[in-house]
Amino acid sequence: VELLIVLAVIAALIATITPVALNAIRKSQATKVAQNIKTLASAFENAIYVNDFVPDFDQLGRDLDPNKYGLFYTESGGSYDVAVITSEEADLAALTSVVADIRQGNPNTLFSDYTPLVGVTLVKDATYYYYSFTFDKY
Repeated sequence: VELLIVLAVIAALIATITPVALNAIRKSQATKVAQNIKTLASAFENAIYVNDFVPDFDQLGRDLDPNKYGLFYTESGGSYDVAVITSEEADLAALTSVVADIRQGNPNTLFSDYTPLVGVTLVKDATYYYYSFTFDKY
């Protein structure tokens, strides 16, 4: 009888802790993805300002998979429109709680007139999240 009580208590603890743990895992994955997106955005902008040329993807992030992350841009008169994209799995609500401007969409249609960075490959039929921004090079 005592063993059954111990097992019932353990089962009750597991039942209450599991949703909390899964939520923490979901939130940490979203935070990782959002930070990678923001880091790529900052690295691209800094490369334009400092080096005065558009870098290849592998020059921006050492540990980022070009099959899961990418960057598209257009340039006109020193003004850059940039979209950082990812197909990395994450929950959209959790992503937007970290970075409010992240959206979901298909980069092939949204950014068809943008130039992809060298080294970026898109995966067909993947869910993509993107962060777009504009900056001027002075």
